[in-house]
Amino acid sequence: MLGQEPETGLDIIVKDGRYGPYITLVDEGNPKPKTASLFKTMSVDTVSYEEALKLLSLPRTIGVDPETGTEITAQNGKFGPYLKRGTDSRSLGSEEQIFELSLDEAIEIYKQPKYGGRRTAATPLKEFGDDPASGMPVVAKTGQFGNYVTDGVINATIPKDEPIEEIANDRAYELLAIRREKLGVEPGEAPKTQKKPARKKR
Repeated sequence: MLGQEPETGLDIIVKDGRYGPYITLVDEGNPKPKTASLFKTMSVDTVSYEEALKLLSLPRTIGVDPETGTEITAQNGKFGPYLKRGTDSRSLGSEEQIFELSLDEAIEIYKQPKYGGRRTAATPLKEFGDDPASGMPVVAKTGQFGNYVTDGVINATIPKDEPIEEIANDRAYELLAIRREKLGVEPGEAPKTQKKPARKKR
């Protein structure tokens, strides 16, 4: 336990959950108490009371976009830090930007093309680094059936409810691992193609 939240007097505790360490309020009878994931630079053993309060204060309102009149917020999602303006979200380069980004800087990010400019189907929408399992570079692309991640050997569809901007490297690797398991192949191994039966000559 780290202390009490000033507004409610509820105890603040830090726990290690299925998706990593997080801060939560001890709110008896509330099935969904307020929670906040720890930054990657934080740990269960060293996170402070002040840091916990900052995390619980999220999402942080940066300001209002003067052109659209829509509020811009910075928050930490399941797949990493991002900005949100209405239904339009953009990924951030680091978790620290959530608290440091100014309104002008946020607006500048929104002025940039969503996926870095006009792209062809063969151009990656996002890069995730090398997959620890296969050692191959993983990227996100878009195809006939929607967005997907690939290491050049295996393609894995990205669920429609997961914006590319919010997908972290680990999630991309996880999607590929799930796909490999379904195909019954090892990392770096191409799926076996089924040969079509030859047509009988009349």
